[in-house]
Amino acid sequence: MEKLVIQGGKPLVGEVRISGAKNAALPLIAATLLAPGTHILHNVPDLRDTRTILKLLESLGITWRRQDTTLMIDSTHLTFSEASYDLVKTMRASVLVLGPLLARLGRAKVSLPGGCAIGARPINFHITGFEKLGVTCRLENGYVDAEIEGRMQGSTIYFDIPSVTGTENLLMAAVLAKGTTVIKNAAREPEIGNLIDMLTGMGAEIQGRETDRLEICGVERLSPADCTIIPDRIEAGTYLIAVGATGGEATIKGCNPAHLPSLLEKLRATGMEIKENADTIFVSADRRKGNGKLRSVDIKTMPYPGYPTDLQAQFMALMTLSSGVCVINETIFENRFMHVGELQRMGADIRTNGHTAVINGKGADGLCGAPVMATDLRASSSLVIAGLAASGRTEISRIYHLERGYEQMVDKLTRLGAEVWKEQE
Repeated sequence: MEKLVIQGGKPLVGEVRISGAKNAALPLIAATLLAPGTHILHNVPDLRDTRTILKLLESLGITWRRQDTTLMIDSTHLTFSEASYDLVKTMRASVLVLGPLLARLGRAKVSLPGGCAIGARPINFHITGFEKLGVTCRLENGYVDAEIEGRMQGSTIYFDIPSVTGTENLLMAAVLAKGTTVIKNAAREPEIGNLIDMLTGMGAEIQGRETDRLEICGVERLSPADCTIIPDRIEAGTYLIAVGATGGEATIKGCNPAHLPSLLEKLRATGMEIKENADTIFVSADRRKGNGKLRSVDIKTMPYPGYPTDLQAQFMALMTLSSGVCVINETIFENRFMHVGELQRMGADIRTNGHTAVINGKGADGLCGAPVMATDLRASSSLVIAGLAASGRTEISRIYHLERGYEQMVDKLTRLGAEVWKEQE
């Protein structure tokens, strides 16, 4: 098993190009199950999670090949409808094959999902929605066993709380249902817009893109897709925060600033200089240019377009270096402060109470390198940020979490001037 080693204290300077979005690639790969033929997906990141879902598709009879960042997926010979625990246990997004399998084959047996240990994240929204469409669902021996005779029937589905994977799964099911399906209080994340664009290109009829009310008029068949994955807004946000934490200056290329409205507002509030163009963001926290100390800023995670929970841990690392006290409220997941103990090992002054964390910033020199352990994907990136800003050497173990969602992070950080490498534990 590998660990990440960082010799901190160097400002990040230069340019970094953002990869395709993991959280968009996974549902789009799953959506290729909806129509026989060869689908072409561009800008697909090569990550542990994308490799996992491709292995899952292979187990269902699908073949694929990769050329650079383009995937060619042939779903003509979809044969099997069961996704085993061994494939699903490491990644929650595996549950996204439920909708396409039901739509195409009328049956699906999928292990209850695993992934990061950041909270329960139940799939009851998915199951309730499928039942509204006429599907019979049983939970047996750790599996969701679902089937329907004939086509699903359109219905109205309401989410008590916006669910990203729930919205995506039911979208993929409803496009081949008979009649009209309405999803109310749907999630509005850009990754869902990417999926809608792909489905529409395949021949689906969907109204309400970028709203919380989606209306799907089911069609009898779809055609293979040719679609491009959007840039990863979480990766872009992580590098923006890392540049700020190290007092650096960089251009984030190949991103979409419109997908990060709340983060950019918060970073400006800290005193960082932010300039946006169509597909780039320039960020400067260079102390030599008089940008001064980082001001403390409160955040509260919310469904999009609010502040993203996937950037909460990274922002907390930044706030440990601020001058002042900030409060972070986590409203999405009940167990997403697992990075706090590791940041405290590096000298951070953080107190938690339920879903609230209070950070007493110690300024730019407030962190010291230490051995720490990653507990989930985004916690991993917060520890990387802390290690880059800290004085001395930081060793991060269990970096397989990090490799689920960040493509070539060591190479990208090295090109920005960081002193970072991998070693065997």
